[in-house]
Amino acid sequence: MLTLERLRPDHADALLAFELENRAYFARSVPDRGDAFFTAAGFAERLRALLAEQHAGVCHFHVVLDEEGHLVGRVNLVDVTDGCAELGYRIGERAAGRGVATAAVAQLCRLAATDYGLTSLTAVTTLDNHASMTVLARNGFTRVEDTTVGGRPGRRFVRRNLDFAPPAPSANTN
Repeated sequence: MLTLERLRPDHADALLAFELENRAYFARSVPDRGDAFFTAAGFAERLRALLAEQHAGVCHFHVVLDEEGHLVGRVNLVDVTDGCAELGYRIGERAAGRGVATAAVAQLCRLAATDYGLTSLTAVTTLDNHASMTVLARNGFTRVEDTTVGGRPGRRFVRRNLDFAPPAPSANTN
Protein backbone atom coordinates (compact mmCIF):
# COMPACT_ATOMS: atom_id res chain seq x y z
CA MET A 1 0.00 0.00 0.00
CA LEU A 2 1.38 3.37 -1.04
CA THR A 3 0.92 6.52 0.98
CA LEU A 4 1.00 10.06 -0.33
CA GLU A 5 2.07 12.73 2.14
CA ARG A 6 1.89 16.43 1.49
CA LEU A 7 5.44 17.81 1.32
CA ARG A 8 6.68 19.09 4.68
CA PRO A 9 10.01 20.50 5.90
CA ASP A 10 10.80 17.26 7.73
CA HIS A 11 10.86 15.40 4.40
CA ALA A 12 14.01 17.33 3.40
CA ASP A 13 16.69 14.73 4.21
CA ALA A 14 14.83 11.78 2.70
CA LEU A 15 13.85 13.82 -0.36
CA LEU A 16 17.39 15.00 -1.07
CA ALA A 17 18.70 11.44 -0.63
CA PHE A 18 16.01 10.20 -3.06
CA GLU A 19 16.90 12.86 -5.64
CA LEU A 20 20.63 12.15 -5.35
CA GLU A 21 20.16 8.38 -5.59
CA ASN A 22 18.01 8.72 -8.71
CA ARG A 23 19.67 11.66 -10.47
CA ALA A 24 21.21 9.67 -13.33
CA TYR A 25 18.09 7.52 -13.67
CA PHE A 26 15.81 10.55 -13.97
CA ALA A 27 18.16 12.35 -16.36
CA ARG A 28 17.60 9.60 -18.91
CA SER A 29 13.98 10.69 -19.39
CA VAL A 30 13.54 14.20 -17.96
CA PRO A 31 15.75 17.30 -17.91
CA ASP A 32 18.33 17.27 -15.11
CA ARG A 33 17.80 19.72 -12.25
CA GLY A 34 21.39 21.02 -12.41
CA ASP A 35 24.28 20.73 -9.96
CA ALA A 36 23.15 23.58 -7.67
CA PHE A 37 19.90 21.72 -6.87
CA PHE A 38 21.86 18.80 -5.39
CA THR A 39 23.92 20.81 -2.91
CA ALA A 40 22.64 21.05 0.67
CA ALA A 41 22.23 24.83 0.39
CA GLY A 42 20.67 24.72 -3.08
CA PHE A 43 18.25 22.00 -2.09
CA ALA A 44 17.25 23.77 1.14
CA GLU A 45 16.59 26.99 -0.81
CA ARG A 46 14.50 25.14 -3.41
CA LEU A 47 12.53 23.29 -0.73
CA ARG A 48 11.71 26.60 1.01
CA ALA A 49 10.46 27.98 -2.32
CA LEU A 50 8.33 24.89 -2.97
CA LEU A 51 6.78 25.05 0.48
CA ALA A 52 6.00 28.76 -0.03
CA GLU A 53 4.26 27.96 -3.34
CA GLN A 54 2.32 25.19 -1.62
CA HIS A 55 1.32 27.51 1.23
CA ALA A 56 0.10 30.05 -1.36
CA GLY A 57 -2.08 27.33 -2.95
CA VAL A 58 -0.49 27.53 -6.40
CA CYS A 59 1.10 24.07 -6.09
CA HIS A 60 0.52 20.83 -4.17
CA PHE A 61 3.60 18.68 -3.62
CA HIS A 62 3.56 15.11 -2.30
CA VAL A 63 6.06 12.41 -1.46
CA VAL A 64 5.22 8.78 -2.20
CA LEU A 65 6.02 6.34 0.59
CA ASP A 66 6.11 2.56 0.26
CA GLU A 67 4.67 0.06 2.76
CA GLU A 68 7.74 0.45 4.98
CA GLY A 69 7.63 4.25 4.93
CA HIS A 70 10.55 4.72 2.52
CA LEU A 71 10.34 7.61 0.09
CA VAL A 72 10.06 6.07 -3.39
CA GLY A 73 8.68 8.93 -5.43
CA ARG A 74 7.07 12.32 -5.81
CA VAL A 75 3.77 13.41 -7.34
CA ASN A 76 2.97 17.07 -7.74
CA LEU A 77 0.33 19.45 -8.97
CA VAL A 78 1.78 22.74 -10.18
CA ASP A 79 0.44 25.97 -11.64
CA VAL A 80 -2.99 25.56 -10.06
CA THR A 81 -5.43 27.98 -11.65
CA ASP A 82 -9.11 27.99 -12.58
CA GLY A 83 -9.69 24.40 -11.45
CA CYS A 84 -6.75 23.01 -13.44
CA ALA A 85 -3.16 22.04 -12.65
CA GLU A 86 -0.23 20.31 -14.30
CA LEU A 87 0.65 16.88 -12.95
CA GLY A 88 4.27 15.85 -12.55
CA TYR A 89 5.77 12.73 -11.00
CA ARG A 90 9.03 10.90 -10.40
CA ILE A 91 9.31 7.34 -9.18
CA GLY A 92 12.73 6.06 -8.13
CA GLU A 93 14.52 3.37 -10.07
CA ARG A 94 14.14 0.71 -7.34
CA ALA A 95 10.34 1.12 -7.39
CA ALA A 96 9.98 1.39 -11.18
CA GLY A 97 7.98 -1.19 -13.10
CA ARG A 98 5.86 -2.27 -10.13
CA GLY A 99 2.78 -0.09 -10.67
CA VAL A 100 3.90 2.55 -8.16
CA ALA A 101 3.55 5.46 -10.60
CA THR A 102 0.13 4.30 -11.78
CA ALA A 103 -1.13 3.95 -8.20
CA ALA A 104 0.39 7.24 -7.03
CA VAL A 105 -1.08 9.17 -9.97
CA ALA A 106 -4.49 7.57 -9.33
CA GLN A 107 -4.34 8.67 -5.69
CA LEU A 108 -3.30 12.18 -6.67
CA CYS A 109 -6.15 12.44 -9.20
CA ARG A 110 -8.59 11.62 -6.39
CA LEU A 111 -6.96 14.19 -4.08
CA ALA A 112 -7.03 16.78 -6.86
CA ALA A 113 -10.81 16.43 -7.08
CA THR A 114 -11.72 15.89 -3.43
CA ASP A 115 -9.17 17.93 -1.46
CA TYR A 116 -8.09 20.59 -3.95
CA GLY A 117 -11.33 21.11 -5.91
CA LEU A 118 -9.71 20.66 -9.31
CA THR A 119 -11.66 19.58 -12.37
CA SER A 120 -8.88 18.81 -14.86
CA LEU A 121 -5.19 17.99 -15.02
CA THR A 122 -2.61 18.25 -17.75
CA ALA A 123 0.69 16.39 -18.03
CA VAL A 124 3.62 16.32 -20.45
CA THR A 125 6.21 13.68 -21.18
CA THR A 126 8.91 13.02 -23.72
CA LEU A 127 8.08 10.74 -26.63
CA ASP A 128 10.71 8.23 -25.56
CA ASN A 129 9.21 7.89 -22.06
CA HIS A 130 6.81 5.08 -22.89
CA ALA A 131 6.36 4.13 -19.23
CA SER A 132 5.07 7.61 -18.40
CA MET A 133 2.67 7.58 -21.34
CA THR A 134 1.36 4.22 -20.10
CA VAL A 135 0.85 5.60 -16.58
CA LEU A 136 -1.12 8.53 -17.97
CA ALA A 137 -3.27 6.32 -20.23
CA ARG A 138 -4.05 3.96 -17.34
CA ASN A 139 -5.22 6.95 -15.33
CA GLY A 140 -7.64 8.27 -17.95
CA PHE A 141 -5.43 10.92 -19.57
CA THR A 142 -5.78 11.47 -23.31
CA ARG A 143 -3.28 12.94 -25.74
CA VAL A 144 -4.08 16.47 -26.84
CA GLU A 145 -1.00 17.66 -28.72
CA ASP A 146 2.65 17.21 -29.50
CA THR A 147 4.99 19.57 -27.68
CA THR A 148 8.58 20.01 -26.59
CA VAL A 149 9.82 18.99 -23.13
CA GLY A 150 13.23 20.29 -22.15
CA GLY A 151 14.18 20.64 -25.81
CA ARG A 152 13.03 17.09 -26.61
CA PRO A 153 9.96 15.96 -28.58
CA GLY A 154 7.04 15.30 -26.25
CA ARG A 155 3.31 14.99 -25.80
CA ARG A 156 0.76 16.88 -23.74
CA PHE A 157 -2.09 14.97 -22.10
CA VAL A 158 -5.26 16.02 -20.30
CA ARG A 159 -7.68 14.41 -17.90
CA ARG A 160 -11.03 16.01 -17.24
CA ASN A 161 -13.77 14.71 -14.94
CA LEU A 162 -11.40 13.85 -12.09
CA ASP A 163 -14.14 12.33 -9.96
CA PHE A 164 -14.53 9.52 -12.52
CA ALA A 165 -12.25 6.52 -11.96
CA PRO A 166 -10.90 5.14 -15.24
CA PRO A 167 -11.35 1.41 -15.84
CA ALA A 168 -8.69 -0.83 -14.32
CA PRO A 169 -5.90 -1.65 -16.76
CA SER A 170 -5.98 -5.07 -18.36
CA ALA A 171 -3.57 -7.78 -17.21
CA ASN A 172 -1.71 -7.45 -20.52
CA THR A 173 0.78 -4.61 -20.07
CA ASN A 174 2.35 -4.79 -23.52
